[in-house]
Amino acid sequence: MNWKEIYSSRVVTAEEALGQIRNGEEVVPSHAADEPKYLFRKLVEMKDQFENVGILQGLNIGDAPYAVPECYKHFRVDSFFLGKNNRVCCQEGRGEIIPIHFFAQPIAIRDGYLPVDVGLIQVTPPDEDGYVFMGTSCDQTRAVIERARITIAQVNKNVPHILGETKIHVSEIDYFVEYDEDIYELPLISSDDPIAEKIGYNISTLIEDGACLQMGQGTVPNAILKFLEDKKDLGIHTEVFSDNLIHLIEKGVVNGSKKKLYPGKIVATFVQGTKDLYKYVDYNPMIQLMPVNFTNSVGNISQNDNVVAINSAIEVDLMGQIVADSIGNKMFSGVGGQQDFIRGAEESYHGKPIIALPSTTKNDTISRIVAVLKPGTPVTTTRNDVHYVVTEYGIADLFGKSITERSEQLINIAHPKFREQLKKDFDEYRKSAGQIYIK
Repeated sequence: MNWKEIYSSRVVTAEEALGQIRNGEEVVPSHAADEPKYLFRKLVEMKDQFENVGILQGLNIGDAPYAVPECYKHFRVDSFFLGKNNRVCCQEGRGEIIPIHFFAQPIAIRDGYLPVDVGLIQVTPPDEDGYVFMGTSCDQTRAVIERARITIAQVNKNVPHILGETKIHVSEIDYFVEYDEDIYELPLISSDDPIAEKIGYNISTLIEDGACLQMGQGTVPNAILKFLEDKKDLGIHTEVFSDNLIHLIEKGVVNGSKKKLYPGKIVATFVQGTKDLYKYVDYNPMIQLMPVNFTNSVGNISQNDNVVAINSAIEVDLMGQIVADSIGNKMFSGVGGQQDFIRGAEESYHGKPIIALPSTTKNDTISRIVAVLKPGTPVTTTRNDVHYVVTEYGIADLFGKSITERSEQLINIAHPKFREQLKKDFDEYRKSAGQIYIK
């Protein structure tokens, strides 16, 4: 059969396709904005047909209708990275967190460490050669298709055609469900936060002409961009590509001319943002989506010179231990690719791994720089990996520094109201640990 015959023979209703899922199987959806909304709405409508079906996902920015208490025992949420609509589910024990680097997820799928029975993806309509584009998320989609018993694809004309390793032949997909709807969006994030602006300015002083940037979304990444308009020849090799960089691309500040790996291209593994972003990336030859085990490979990241990797944290202690995925012992998000890019930037020639965070939370009542972590708090990034920590009060460069030097630098960028107490608490901790120093 030619591809048109293959495709037409596999177009079915959502009920027919989803009815192929077996109890106890693991369903893996496309990631982030590419999660197929219609298929999940239908799956939840059919919930009484299912028992203990796992839904294994990365960052969830969608509605997560399967994560509500009414769906418990029908669907089990297994997550690499919690979002607002599946966080409570896992915190309440109706789901599980899987700690794993973003880089390693497709490897764990291919090698059978993570069960993948059904791929639930979202794609464009086929092109003239019989290929669909996998949409806004490349990361682990190819591994899911190769490993799954069956793959079900929602065909949606609103999915952008993003170039890179993103094409799938129709013969590789078992069922097609045609349904057009807007894909998930993230609204523009305001950068008019005075604390974020101070942090952004401090980080911008570490970024030189020709640097290759990795940054995510949020108030701090957006604030950084305000201070980069006089830079030259910046490149992008990152996880997520979003609206915040378009302005610098159009100004010519971001052109990728100094990159060693894919010069002139923006390399990412997924895209999320507004409708304007999705229009911008559609068939845009500058944007290349690659599997996450390519983008987040330390060896690939470090091929570029002057990599500046900017990641966030919830808390950092005075030894430099970074907590980015939990609040105390309560899981909040996930490990993601923080260590992938910290180590990639460390191995890059003149690279700079940066951790950024406001100095306080809860209206300045809680310091996010602490003397020691509370017992049971999981460490996202070890003290051995950390170079720069940046708050609105300045920059601490911890690389090659002793514990004493680290604590002094971090206290200096903490909120002034907490500095004396931090020093006192850390001195007490070191005495209790038998660490006696002569000064």
